[in-house]
Amino acid sequence: MRILFVTHNVPRFEGDAAGSFVLRLAVALQAAGARVDIIAPGGAGPGAADRIEGVSIRRVPYASPDRMTLAYSGSMAEQVMASWSGKLALVGLLRALRRVVREQISAAAAAGDPYAVVHAHWWFPAALALWRARWVGDPPLVVTMHGSDVRLATKVGASHGIMRAVLAQAAVRTAVSGWLADSASRIAPASTVAVSPMPVDVRHFGAPKPAPDGTPAARNGVLFVGRLNAQKGIADLLDAMAMPAMHAFATNSGPSQAMLEVVGDGPDRDALMAKADALGITHRVRWYGALPQPALVPLYQGASVVAIPSREEGLGLVAVEAQLCGTPVVAYADGGLLDVVRPGHGGTLVTVGHTEALGTALVRLLADESLARRMGALAREEMLTRFSPASVADRYLVHYREAAA
Repeated sequence: MRILFVTHNVPRFEGDAAGSFVLRLAVALQAAGARVDIIAPGGAGPGAADRIEGVSIRRVPYASPDRMTLAYSGSMAEQVMASWSGKLALVGLLRALRRVVREQISAAAAAGDPYAVVHAHWWFPAALALWRARWVGDPPLVVTMHGSDVRLATKVGASHGIMRAVLAQAAVRTAVSGWLADSASRIAPASTVAVSPMPVDVRHFGAPKPAPDGTPAARNGVLFVGRLNAQKGIADLLDAMAMPAMHAFATNSGPSQAMLEVVGDGPDRDALMAKADALGITHRVRWYGALPQPALVPLYQGASVVAIPSREEGLGLVAVEAQLCGTPVVAYADGGLLDVVRPGHGGTLVTVGHTEALGTALVRLLADESLARRMGALAREEMLTRFSPASVADRYLVHYREAAA
């Protein structure tokens, strides 16, 4: 089976975190005997790799080099809304993807090696680029929604009709979490949406090895990984880190035990650093900026707990990665995190916006090392069962056969 992925987000080099789950699925499908080609936008800066881990990636230029900034950064919607240059770049992106997908489908058919299915990741922009571009005899279309695309439609009412039309052209529609599928179905009730998450690289995300004498690896502090913006909720986390119970724990156990390590970048970085200073916790917050995916593993493994106070998270791959490393997660009970952080399987969920409950849950795990280890081990087993690349690839092969039928 030959499959064509169309996406605006896929790693630009080995270890790049951008759209890593798209590449993981492609690699797993190839391991299962399929062949996958990927079409993705070009980007600003040095040229990106056109083959990663055996998967062919065609990078499509859509604007002048200095203006190809829409993809890979997680800020496409903001850029488009902020300026006419962003809007023009989006039009160029849609046209370029549309043209190259047509070229690729036609060339494969002419060579006698046609695609069995086209898989568009995110209805906006990838599936939108293919709207009204389907020809008789084209391979069936599968559309997967990952989160930002559905959040955009939820906030922009004028997009509902377009989203419904885009999803209607697909033979199969999936979403990476139950919450996301429900949200999409409310906008497009005529479109059935299956729940099928993306995979995580289980080769790299694992529990830390114990010392030679069998002593468990030392862990301390709280870790946050994500964009520094309002949706990811780090401002709430700073408030939780400043609450009296956390201050008392830091005083009794030492500041290093109550450190907050922040990985990521975004539009709110300066404001968040100022907030940490105003709260008097600057000495307990370490800001790393954005890091490549391999650099996250030791941070996951070294933390006592990972905090994810996100709202409307599409799935929450950070939660999956952390739990694969045997690290328990405290998260808001919202969005796709309800699928991933499960209280009966080592996770902790608290009410959205309840910073006191967030802080209390964090202190509980920071103060009880054996409890954190037990919960982390339980969560790891759950993640291996549900998010291994082989398991996810098997589910998508079923979707592809369903679409072809």
